[in-house]
Amino acid sequence: MSDAAKYERLMAPGRIGSVQTRNRIIKSGAGMLMWHEDDLHMRPDVLAFYEGIARGGVGLLVVESPTIDYPKGARWKERYRIDDDKYIEGLGELVSVIHKHGCPTFMQMNHDGPWQVKLPIAPAPFYDGEPIGASDTSLRCESDFHNQPPHALTVGEIEELVDKFAACAVRAQKAGFDGVDINAASSHLLHNFISPFWNRRTDAYGGSAENRARFAAEVVREIKKRLGGDFPVSIILNGMEIGQVVNVDNGKCLTPADSIEIAKHLEAAGADAIQVRSHWLGYHVGSYLTDALFYPEPPVPVDAIPKEYYAERKGAGANLTLAAGVKKAVKIPVTVVGRMDADLGEQAIAEGKVDFIAMTRRLIADPEYPNKVKAGKMEDIAPCTGCDNCLGSRRCRINGLVGTPYNTIERAEKKKKVLVIGGGPSGMSAARVAALRGHDVSLYEKSGALGGLLPLAYMVKGPHPEDLSLLVKYFTRQLHTLGVKVVLGHAADLDTVEAIKPDVVFLATGGASTVPKIRGIDKPIVVSGVKLHKLLKFALKFFAPQTLRKLSAMYMPIKKRVVVIGGAIQGCELAEFLTHRGREVTVVEQGEMIGEGMVDALLAHLMIWFQKKGVKLVSGVKEYVEITDRGLVIIDRDGQERTLEADTIVSALPLEPVDDLLAGIREKVAETYAIGDCANPALIADAVGTGLRTAREV
Repeated sequence: MSDAAKYERLMAPGRIGSVQTRNRIIKSGAGMLMWHEDDLHMRPDVLAFYEGIARGGVGLLVVESPTIDYPKGARWKERYRIDDDKYIEGLGELVSVIHKHGCPTFMQMNHDGPWQVKLPIAPAPFYDGEPIGASDTSLRCESDFHNQPPHALTVGEIEELVDKFAACAVRAQKAGFDGVDINAASSHLLHNFISPFWNRRTDAYGGSAENRARFAAEVVREIKKRLGGDFPVSIILNGMEIGQVVNVDNGKCLTPADSIEIAKHLEAAGADAIQVRSHWLGYHVGSYLTDALFYPEPPVPVDAIPKEYYAERKGAGANLTLAAGVKKAVKIPVTVVGRMDADLGEQAIAEGKVDFIAMTRRLIADPEYPNKVKAGKMEDIAPCTGCDNCLGSRRCRINGLVGTPYNTIERAEKKKKVLVIGGGPSGMSAARVAALRGHDVSLYEKSGALGGLLPLAYMVKGPHPEDLSLLVKYFTRQLHTLGVKVVLGHAADLDTVEAIKPDVVFLATGGASTVPKIRGIDKPIVVSGVKLHKLLKFALKFFAPQTLRKLSAMYMPIKKRVVVIGGAIQGCELAEFLTHRGREVTVVEQGEMIGEGMVDALLAHLMIWFQKKGVKLVSGVKEYVEITDRGLVIIDRDGQERTLEADTIVSALPLEPVDDLLAGIREKVAETYAIGDCANPALIADAVGTGLRTAREV
């Protein structure tokens, strides 16, 4: 069977109400937060982002939620608005670029409602007021958005909000959208009414499942009343709500049986489709990024996770059992979301569990994902590694065009001879794009394999939630397919440049470990980053990264009590790695922030885990005084000298550029570019992105 034939059901057209989808893949309404509350028109980067996904062949594209009730309805300023007719024209601009590629599009509607006004990750309160909800129920939990008791809405206020939802649906239709998608899931306002944990009302909007569904059902009915039965309305519903992380009995939350009953009421109200997800109280991020729930470890033992929540693949397909339960109970189409891919989707549809699958991150990584699935070009799909750089931060680890006004790589007008020095992420990215532009490309890498520091990073990170091995495999295939001449085991120098005589040189020689200037840094107690890198690189000549990771659980040249110098992403990930291997870890950082460079979502989970595991975090250090045989002597934030006792001290500071060849090459080749860590040591997303964006202009 060909790859294309394998996905026959997934690639078949579908239908939601009066709208026919091109296939069964839906781009979900997950938020990129690419606007500002004052925008009246579409920014070029927004148009490029959505046009790329529309061109890529997705069956239905759902645009993330504009604010329907300003300011109470949103907790982010980076959203477009639709609470006034003046925003219709701008949304129309967006619909036009989506429709240009024959793609139907829905606009999602949401109300943050009960979320606290001052969020822990926001600099200031979004507005001067209270959150709103079904009841004044709150949840005292550091990792939750519900620490502030909301104002319990009156019946009159509920009716006003029903009107606002419906009015915004009318605006969506005027802007050209083919339908609307209502987010009654997560822990937003409509779910707040649906859930028996949050909703303690005794009136017509509380108590029974029918009453708790009443608010959402009235929204659906009013939209249908104003826009007619042919205007599709899909709705997102939690298949269950799980409370055990914060010591709330799951039976007091939205159960799977309860959710099925709610789904029936929403269908009766006129909903044309239901998307099923789930929610964990106190673990918001792990609820919508189901793979992140298992980072660094799941918040409860795996055998304690409810059987209805599919946990076998660490988040992939987590909501399938729940969606299948809903599908048995309703006649309208059912969609599942949660780290889905083509294989899982085809299987789920074939087994009759769902009608559609929804995704966003895979489409950000490769907007052409559906087209490539349809063409059977699975090996050509750029992988989403689950790094979560994308949602809310407008960037992608592998798709460096996200956040720019561009979504294509064009052929160059003039073919050039291009030399890439360095086979790390930046060099591989630049070589791939230069070849796509039609240039004659050679890549020289001094080691015996491509990837640069990615294999080392994989050894520390492991395969979940970020599988970095996928990046190396993808770029290796791409360079081979595109005809890039790859020379391994050869350290390119000025003589190499002289011999090749390139028109363009990309210097991607990466970065080197930083040696902190501390008295006693050469003591035996110290395992320097330089020494550690050399040791691991040597070991990688004989073992694959995954094998070396397993072996590290049995032996490492690092003793029991460890002080990690450097609290940015490098230090945090090393601390996690060491903690998993039974070390007692203290992380020290001169800055105020621990975890700089980490994605907020994953950092929040890591900080909770560190606390559980007893990892000590010391920030705001004024001075590293010296290293003694007892440990690291510091001047802390209060000006007190103290010793952090340790058997081993490891430095994990940001890298320093390795750019020794740069000046010499520029004398020989005018068009020379330093990219990646060689220019500015940062993150993998920066390395891949700068390589791509620079090569796109050559």
